[in-house]
Amino acid sequence: MKRVKRRYLALTIDSREAYGSNEFMNAVWAAVSRLYGEYGASRTGLSLIGYNGERKLVILRTVHTTLGMVRTALASITKIEGKPTAVHVLAVSGTLKALHHKIDRA
Repeated sequence: MKRVKRRYLALTIDSREAYGSNEFMNAVWAAVSRLYGEYGASRTGLSLIGYNGERKLVILRTVHTTLGMVRTALASITKIEGKPTAVHVLAVSGTLKALHHKIDRA
């Protein structure tokens, strides 16, 4: 059996509103499903690793082969709960340690 390679994404939420982790993940899943359907969404293996509502910082994990799909879906998010929002990718890494290092340097 082959090991699944993962990628970790550090994101910022650009919005005047504050969202909970559930509202954010619902918007991400909706964007992925809208662009790639149920099958494409199931292939991404998306999971929420960290969420800081005060800093508006999010860490997601995905399968490395679907990284492009996830980035495209994140770029397509323009509203969460009807309020204008943009999601920006700060960094991508193969390990959480390296991701935190990249975030701290930025």
